[in-house]
Amino acid sequence: MSTYKVPTMAEMAGKGESPEVLFWVGCAGSFDDRYKAVTQAFVKILNKVGVSFAVLGPEEACTGDPARRAGNEFLFQMQAVANIQVMNGYDIKKVVTACPHCFNTIKNEYPALGGNYEVIHHSQFLQQLINEGKVALKGGGEFKGKKITFHDSCFLGRGNGVYEAPRDVIRALDVELVEMKRCKTKGLCCGAGGAQMFKEPEPGKKDINIERTEEALATGASTIAVGCPFCLTMMTDGVKNKEKETEVKVYDLAEMIAKDMGI
Repeated sequence: MSTYKVPTMAEMAGKGESPEVLFWVGCAGSFDDRYKAVTQAFVKILNKVGVSFAVLGPEEACTGDPARRAGNEFLFQMQAVANIQVMNGYDIKKVVTACPHCFNTIKNEYPALGGNYEVIHHSQFLQQLINEGKVALKGGGEFKGKKITFHDSCFLGRGNGVYEAPRDVIRALDVELVEMKRCKTKGLCCGAGGAQMFKEPEPGKKDINIERTEEALATGASTIAVGCPFCLTMMTDGVKNKEKETEVKVYDLAEMIAKDMGI
């Protein structure tokens, strides 16, 4: 594996430097073994194209999104205020994150507590890098000519109106983008939102992630692309449930771009 640098804000501040962007890694990108690969892929891309970035490292804590969604407002405010104090201490202006939950919380909920930043989801950042010609795609590799479907994360799509950025990233790969019947404004949740990720589902006829996976498989796509750690887990579990893991792969957008770049 190629080596890559991940400077922390503390290290940069120690040298009197400040990065162009703070890469907010998030809980999944830090601790979930599967999503760590997405963090690494995104960092490799940033290194390759020479983006000046840093992470908070041990100074980063959960944004508080799961606490607030689960109804623990007190815990949310504790976590949020602590993060805002750290970010404001470093005079952070621009934040990039691969997690729509972190994206939504820092962008829309931190301003009320004194945290005002330009917040960008990694699909938007990748789209910018591709449009500016900084990310040079080979357009070949394992995805060339294949059918790929994109699952809209609730917090990215309906929550924040980001629909085209992830699709533009996928189209740049020289593939056939096929849409599910329920997509964009009519997209269906993977089943993990609203802190549902951390509990067992209520009794019913079918788990939501199975329903959503069936819609993805119905497109005939060989790859399900996502832009969210929770969606990645839920869709992967759905593919396993259908015993299709050898034929259908689930990837985050950053992994797909990194693979095409050969890094």
